[in-house]
Amino acid sequence: MILIRYIVAMTKGIFLIVLMIFFLSFYALSLLVSKDTPKRAFRLRRNYIRIAFLVFNIRLEKEGKMHDGPALYVCNHRSFIDPVIVCRYVDAFVIAKAEVASMPVLNTGAKFTGIIYVKRENRDSRHAAREMMSETIQNGHNVLVYPEGTIATDPKTLPFRPGSFAEMARLGIPVVPIAIEYQNDYSYWRTPSLLKHFVNHVGRWNIPCKMKIGKPIWDQDGTALKDKAESWVNEELKKMQAGWSNVFD
Repeated sequence: MILIRYIVAMTKGIFLIVLMIFFLSFYALSLLVSKDTPKRAFRLRRNYIRIAFLVFNIRLEKEGKMHDGPALYVCNHRSFIDPVIVCRYVDAFVIAKAEVASMPVLNTGAKFTGIIYVKRENRDSRHAAREMMSETIQNGHNVLVYPEGTIATDPKTLPFRPGSFAEMARLGIPVVPIAIEYQNDYSYWRTPSLLKHFVNHVGRWNIPCKMKIGKPIWDQDGTALKDKAESWVNEELKKMQAGWSNVFD
């Protein structure tokens, strides 16, 4: 079973890497005659993700839609494929760990389609990322952040980090919460190995998933804004888990 799952996961991964190289090559050639814009880049990403959905065999139950206007989207973090699911429906620059920059093909795709890197353990890097986030949103674009900072392995979220919420409160920009949950065996969360996480998750026949995009939240107090978003996400996770009896058993 483990060998089969490994073969399936690696086959999917190699196919998607080759596909990404094709997409990026085509897009790079198109820049010879057309200007690179966030709108075009997001369209490229959505088209790629549609195929990734089929390859991963993601079975998604979705509620809600993207806010009409620039906002900070905050989502709980369950799996490395969270951005794949969210970014099919939300056009946003993604704040990601700096480690992604060391992944050759993935790094190139991320740069083309919108990413803001941050070293979460480095205060200066976090500050620079917040400045870039604020500038991006004020220029009319969305930003997606995972305020837990890492993958949570319990039914509830990890405590949300306050920095981005304080900045949105200061600027008067809305926060749109997103809750995401998966079915199946969650043992892959608890392994420190990215390879094992990938194999255990992607090596399955399908990936049942639920996602809900909430209504925008405003508040002049950053702590209150954070608490509202965190509370909403945890309430939605509780509802989702109730429909899947094997989650966290």
